[in-house]
Amino acid sequence: MAKAFDYVITGGLVFDGLGNAPVREDVAVKNGRIVQRAASIDQNEADEIIDAKGQWVMPGLMDIHTHLDLEVEFDPALKEAVRHGTTSVLMSNCSLGLAYGNQRRNGEDPLVDCFARVENMPKPVLRKIAEKASWKTSAGYYQHLDELPLGCNVIPMIPHSMLRTEVMGLKGSVSRTASKDDLAQMEALLEKAMAEGYPGFSTDALPFHFLSEDPNRRVKIPSQFGQYKELKALTGVLRRHDRLWQATPPKDSPLAVIRNFLLTSGALYKKPLKITAVAALDVAANTSIRRLALTLTAIFNSSLLKGRFRLQALAAPFKVYWDGPINPLAEEIPALRELNELDLEDAEGRRALLDDPAFIKRFSRMWMTGKTGFGLARLKRLMKMETLAFDRDFNEMVFYSGGPDIWTGETFAQVMGRYQAWRKDASMARTDEERAAFEAMPDDASEEPGFMLHLLRTYDLGLRWWTISANRDPEIVRDLLNHPKIMPGFNDSGAHITNMAFYDGNLRCLQIALSEGMERVASQIQRLTSEPADFIGVDAGRLEEGARADITVVDPEALQSYDSEAHSRFIWREDYEHEQMVNRSDGVVSAVIVGGGLVWDGQRFTEAAGRTRLGRALRHRDWTPKSQPEALAAE
Repeated sequence: MAKAFDYVITGGLVFDGLGNAPVREDVAVKNGRIVQRAASIDQNEADEIIDAKGQWVMPGLMDIHTHLDLEVEFDPALKEAVRHGTTSVLMSNCSLGLAYGNQRRNGEDPLVDCFARVENMPKPVLRKIAEKASWKTSAGYYQHLDELPLGCNVIPMIPHSMLRTEVMGLKGSVSRTASKDDLAQMEALLEKAMAEGYPGFSTDALPFHFLSEDPNRRVKIPSQFGQYKELKALTGVLRRHDRLWQATPPKDSPLAVIRNFLLTSGALYKKPLKITAVAALDVAANTSIRRLALTLTAIFNSSLLKGRFRLQALAAPFKVYWDGPINPLAEEIPALRELNELDLEDAEGRRALLDDPAFIKRFSRMWMTGKTGFGLARLKRLMKMETLAFDRDFNEMVFYSGGPDIWTGETFAQVMGRYQAWRKDASMARTDEERAAFEAMPDDASEEPGFMLHLLRTYDLGLRWWTISANRDPEIVRDLLNHPKIMPGFNDSGAHITNMAFYDGNLRCLQIALSEGMERVASQIQRLTSEPADFIGVDAGRLEEGARADITVVDPEALQSYDSEAHSRFIWREDYEHEQMVNRSDGVVSAVIVGGGLVWDGQRFTEAAGRTRLGRALRHRDWTPKSQPEALAAE
């Protein structure tokens, strides 16, 4: 005879996701839903028991800033997210996504052109995805997602760069202003997407996001060309449907930032617009950015303006790895951008540029700006008010691999200082390998620009190093995560696959909360589950009878001692045929249930992961299928 329950989770401390104090009880799951919570449930009535004694049982966590649209095509289980307790992900951020398929027309390849540099994705990986993306419409994309054996819930949005490309073509979207007819078509497509259940729309205005294919390597992505009237019209569609606008700000224009984000105001526009923006970071080179972000958050959400504005916060130091000169932060700096414009495989092109006297002069001038002499640039650097996110500080740049093994873990300042000493005393070289490396250095390597240029010439992409460009102070990070109008979750999962790994960002947030007591833990669980679900407008994030059974079990002792940095690594992805940086928090998350099925058991993925459809493509909670019977069947 069939048992009453598929699973019973026994003896755990249960958090409901609504911020209430946890209670110790059992949780029963049947047919994909939570059917009972009680002090004691008959274990004989369950097909399978999950022992959660001494552990936390909570709604599955939400990752609100991802680019997993790409990874889900290779791995529908989204294992790199799920193993950290994530059961729902918001995709298609920063104006990029797959809503309209590969959009290959007239020799254009928008997915490759848009994603390669903005998200630091290798072109061969992107071309594989473009081959898979055969649908043509936003409805077709939802249908495609409905058919995948998802091991995690996915929430797609309509991406602005792809919307412009759909209407204007890639060339037109980056070469001319949208006409009245273009804008009418964009509005109509966005209206159609709202009717199909899309919870939101994403844009991008960061001024250093560029296309990657000829002849566009010095051209910004399509979303950058959307004028204010275009943003106002398209966000007006969102306002009418109470949907979400995910945005990145035009950071070098404070007035444009204020003008754009004033669109949130219910006082000015009769109805508030939900906005979630990137990002509340404590940038090392410019500490005023954090203060400005907090000020604007207070103003936009004030009783005067009546907005619904949320910045996103990262629960970790913003540690980014570089492959030689290749990194998203480099795109902000013209001299470094020249190196990033070239394909990853073009080592000869980079070497020719690095040997060019004119480039050497440009690079050296850039590298030393604000570091010597007097003037405005020097004053800005001393006051930590530079406009660049990358502070070019040798004391904060650390070797990971490439070069002599002895350099691993040392700063560039330490190695250059030893080279300077070696020039006076040859015994300062600590190994034969280091001695050979020093002997190969030119005289100008005793100064920062020459040292940096020599490393790039000699090791190219084989030089892997890292720096922390923001969130160096853990107390400031804690304050940002605890701010009631800031949302934890700027994890950027699925992007920059060799540059960063914050898949475990939600666990880091809970680890910080744990140090402040159980009341804070309950609050942060709410802010990682029901709160973002309600803001996005999807049914998720609650652990209560009748709710979908998306459940995460966490071992608090393992969480307390978890060291994310020690468990970050580079792995080879056979499906990508490329490296990827990942986290491994194995042992912290004891179980992950998605759609009523066990996906992760604490040490390994189950047979169901990526083979059985457990996760869903979530629509906005106001969506009804009406004339879409196939979508109703999928739900």
